[in-house]
Amino acid sequence: MVTLTPDPLPPIPPRPPSALSNVDLLDLPGCGPLASPLESGRGLRQQVFERIRAQGSVARVDVAKDLGVSPASVTTICADLIDMGVIRELPLTRKDGARRDGDGGRGRPPVALGVNPEARYVAGLKLSDLAHAAVILDFAGDVVGRANLPRVHLSLDAEAVAAEAERVLAMALDDAGMDLSALSAVGVGLPGLIRNDTGQVLWSPIIRERLVPFADILERRLGRRTLIDNDANLLTLSELWFGVGRSLSSFVMVTIERGLGMGLVLDNALWRGSHGVGMEFGHIKVQLDGALCRCGQRGCLEAYVADYALAREASTALDWEGRGDRTDQRTLIESLYAEARLGNEAARTIFQRAGRYLALGLATITNLLDPPLIILSGDRMRYDQIYPEAAMVEMRGLTLGAVRTAPRVEVHAWSAWDWARGAAAEALRDTTDALFQSG
Repeated sequence: MVTLTPDPLPPIPPRPPSALSNVDLLDLPGCGPLASPLESGRGLRQQVFERIRAQGSVARVDVAKDLGVSPASVTTICADLIDMGVIRELPLTRKDGARRDGDGGRGRPPVALGVNPEARYVAGLKLSDLAHAAVILDFAGDVVGRANLPRVHLSLDAEAVAAEAERVLAMALDDAGMDLSALSAVGVGLPGLIRNDTGQVLWSPIIRERLVPFADILERRLGRRTLIDNDANLLTLSELWFGVGRSLSSFVMVTIERGLGMGLVLDNALWRGSHGVGMEFGHIKVQLDGALCRCGQRGCLEAYVADYALAREASTALDWEGRGDRTDQRTLIESLYAEARLGNEAARTIFQRAGRYLALGLATITNLLDPPLIILSGDRMRYDQIYPEAAMVEMRGLTLGAVRTAPRVEVHAWSAWDWARGAAAEALRDTTDALFQSG
């Protein structure tokens, strides 16, 4: 069997290339969607601020053009935002470093506007049954601290999970050199059925109890406003705020790790469903009375694609009984992958069968939503034998290809830091809304 060593702390990976004019998003500063959601209900002050944050550095006249308002209105609003301490003036330069003309007025050096990063700080946590990750973001969306915490005791008690969340957050704050009191809000992502609006965990594989007021539990411990959501939703938010999704109005994110998740962006905004628990891609039914899913039902797509499904198949097909223990599941999957690479036909068949079920699920998404882009993400994306071109061909064969163009499918193997950064983006969004609703 393959022996695993603890993962090192990798650097936060580069943002993926943007579909916007072939520009790499590393060369495009700022964070947040590059287009505002339709019918957003945000006031003009907030729209001006969010346009500045999305661009990173921008002239007043360009903000006015983007929003379709008069330069005089933008100038007045920006003066107010500077007084609030949330934006600041910066030297206005072109990409070649030369000073840019056109925004300075008589004799005044041209200036750009940018977010004051020290105006607010937020945190984001990704909780899972293997390890927890946390990041601290400033108000401009840049990471200033981070930490990870491998799980040891694997307690499923809600209070114990909350204590671990508190601990990994303290580690990230220590890395940032700041105290808990510096945070305006904390975002938390975890797997399962999560009510973002009420802060309830209806069901999660990492918490034993059901209908848990988990946001309240964390808020009591931290003394900070806390928001929770399904982790796949928050990884989708990370893509919308920091990745290729910034330049797209709609896209689908599918995550494949210990479970199978999905996030959906429509008109530049995350869609959660009418009750806040939609997009449960892993629990669509693909076989009546089929394999048992960890949710307790049978025939769920996740029960044929997720890690525990591969472990179940390996224990039967390869006579690996006893290797599928929950605490050693990752090692088992690594062993299965190694066997497949060495040509073990049974191991390859297990991956290929899971790939066919995934193709069926992706075809269902395509037939229902017709998205321009489907992003595949998660730790399992490195197991290339589960996603051969044959599976993508099968996906296209299962869609109504004669009357539509198949969506682009991309693989973005995000790290745990990016899941946590999506949770921090939710806290950043909430803090921004609160700031301008109270102002």
